[in-house]
Amino acid sequence: MSSMKFTAGAPFPNIQLPGLDGEPISLGTPAEGSDWRLVIIYRGKHCPLCTRYLNEVEKLVADFLKLGIDVVAASADSLEQAQEHKSNLTASFPIAYRLTIENMQQLGLYISNPRSAKETDHPFAEPGLFVINDKGRVQLVDISNGPFARPELSTLLSGLSFIRDPENNYPIRGTYS
Repeated sequence: MSSMKFTAGAPFPNIQLPGLDGEPISLGTPAEGSDWRLVIIYRGKHCPLCTRYLNEVEKLVADFLKLGIDVVAASADSLEQAQEHKSNLTASFPIAYRLTIENMQQLGLYISNPRSAKETDHPFAEPGLFVINDKGRVQLVDISNGPFARPELSTLLSGLSFIRDPENNYPIRGTYS
């Protein structure tokens, strides 16, 4: 199976998923009141490191919102799995589920099969993080092939604060071709 490398500065694909609140979620579209979006792709309820990471994100949601950046998370879990996982999360941000293999490939994510039926019952995305700017373009991207390598959240927040400051005139990086 091949996977594309997502291009920094490219338009974020239009991916619509169901949300746990019953409303559809367009992953790349910020909620009203924000003009940027932080999209976190996590492995699923079977991953304790994902649970910890999403709970750490929650501690900084207000700080991201102050920068005009809302947060959404998504996985390939079923509705039942996502609902069960939500009971272990402090997350106030929207949680989407049913990310398809095609969606994962569109985002250039690594995809894994479960090690056993005890882990989960479907292929799942390894962690990915995307920051979508006010033009609908990918400002930052971080993709990992395992749950152990993810951006440190306070560093991410600090960097986004720098990027969002108009005095810094900070461009999208990694666009050399």
